Amino acid sequence: MKKIGFLSFGHWTPSPQSGTRSARDNLLQSIDLAVAAEELGADGAYFRVHHFARQHASPFPLLAAVGARTKSIEIGTGVIDMRYENPLYMAEDAGAADLISGGRLQLGISRGSPEQVIEGWRYFGYQPEEGQTDADMGRRHAEVFLEVLKGEGFAEPNPRPMFPNPPGLLRIEPHSEGLRERIWWGAGSDATARWAAQLGMNLQSSTLKNDETGEPFHIQQAKQIRAYREAWKEAGHTRTPRVSVSRSIFALTDDRDRAYFGRGGKEQDSVGYIDDSTRAIFGRSYAAEPDALIKELAADEGIAEADTLLLTVPNQLGVDYNAHVIESILKHVAPALGWR
Repeated sequence: MKKIGFLSFGHWTPSPQSGTRSARDNLLQSIDLAVAAEELGADGAYFRVHHFARQHASPFPLLAAVGARTKSIEIGTGVIDMRYENPLYMAEDAGAADLISGGRLQLGISRGSPEQVIEGWRYFGYQPEEGQTDADMGRRHAEVFLEVLKGEGFAEPNPRPMFPNPPGLLRIEPHSEGLRERIWWGAGSDATARWAAQLGMNLQSSTLKNDETGEPFHIQQAKQIRAYREAWKEAGHTRTPRVSVSRSIFALTDDRDRAYFGRGGKEQDSVGYIDDSTRAIFGRSYAAEPDALIKELAADEGIAEADTLLLTVPNQLGVDYNAHVIESILKHVAPALGWR
């Protein structure tokens, strides 16, 4: 395990029981948690994106703010739903945020997850072309995004521009060199993992994937990762790809941990349907004393196949407690898994 970061869904609710009661609370606490995680030595601060929900939505203002407040930690998403995105405008936002951070952006994108509203992308002005699905549309937007990130000119310049142009066709600005190689695809199936490899994207595999074999989640995930790497090799890419997995992991080191997570209940995978036809398997959570946790995680084949582990954090419990959750893993568990 080379890198360990956190993944926040950015939940907020006005409930008195929540430590994150507004969208402003959520955003400011997210920045503070990224700063704290960097100080603890974590490698990444990642944020989930959901529309029409009391969670993180537009990611780039947050990513830019985190980039301005930190110096070394990777900053990413897991994932941006490409069905909702204008890929050219997104390339401008991504380029700006990456330049602010000094080239630390690690953008996870995907066709998205089950939504809060019916066909929410239509409200954003997008719809699939005739004969295509919304998933096809998301992948098409992703392909355009990847293409413009190369930094090659494609737009015909005005012969009488307001400001002087460089020679030739114009590209999206600002352009951030190297960002194209730091794009990840959140794959829910083996087939989309192979597709991501063919296009030269890194792989994000979460705690949910299509149940394609009936085997335990971590075994299916490990097979997905191996299929991805094989497709990467077949595609002839010259660089080494990166692979992340996410997990809910809690080291029980004090009374707060035991009160929040010591009662069990999610130690097994679960299976359900994320739409009318897609059977999915949801990976288990881990909560135990550090020594027991090390043994359990060592047997997780998905973690063993990945180079990056993203710890999902209960953000509504506040910055201080979530920093404690991250520190407990980094201090008591991660070294035994080969981290650094």
